[in-house]
Amino acid sequence: MAEPPLGAGPRAGAGLRGADAGPGAGGTPARRGLTARRLFGLDRSGPPPPQTRAGEPLRPWTIPNAIGFARLALIPVFLVVALSSSDGQDALAATLFAVIAWGDYADGIAARVTRQYSRLGALMDPVTDRLLVICGVVVTWHFELLPRWALALLAVREVLMLIVGRYALARGAELEINWPGRLAVAPVMSSFFFAMVGLGTLAEVLLLAGLALAIAATVMYGISTRRQLHAGAAP
Repeated sequence: MAEPPLGAGPRAGAGLRGADAGPGAGGTPARRGLTARRLFGLDRSGPPPPQTRAGEPLRPWTIPNAIGFARLALIPVFLVVALSSSDGQDALAATLFAVIAWGDYADGIAARVTRQYSRLGALMDPVTDRLLVICGVVVTWHFELLPRWALALLAVREVLMLIVGRYALARGAELEINWPGRLAVAPVMSSFFFAMVGLGTLAEVLLLAGLALAIAATVMYGISTRRQLHAGAAP
């Protein structure tokens, strides 16, 4: 799930999918051993795959992108099912949320196994992750399943990251995914899931932990982006 799942820029895409890619002769990615740590995105050493960089073709017709399209299509289904429930604690809604969230890992694994990296996947995944978080905020806010002040802060942070990410990309900078951002994804996404299955106390603890990490990541993104923009403006 995505800074990927909460990251912006190429992954969230490039970082997770590029763990087994590196520069080879002639500028092509060299095949590196796909260890278990690389497969599951724990080892993120090495540069992002060239196919995910700005200016590269989108390459929409890949297996990872098919998973990404399915995730995107399921988001409105989740929202309708969840808001149609009586109290927001609905098994089908929670299951849909979990499938969409864990699909972020699935398309990353698929990309590393098939080596079907793409610019579209790098751009689509963080947007899908943010839409899912915002939908989780909407549902848990509507049914008061989590503290509204924390949900409001999280929603503002997500919208801000979308704006900053697009601003940075338009000026040739990209958000450098950091560990607080990566670590924030699991507790934030899990908080929505546990709230929808009735484990309110656990959900609240996870939300607050994830929110603290997300805010720390946002500060680091701002510093990194400012440094890149200043470097680009230097003669």
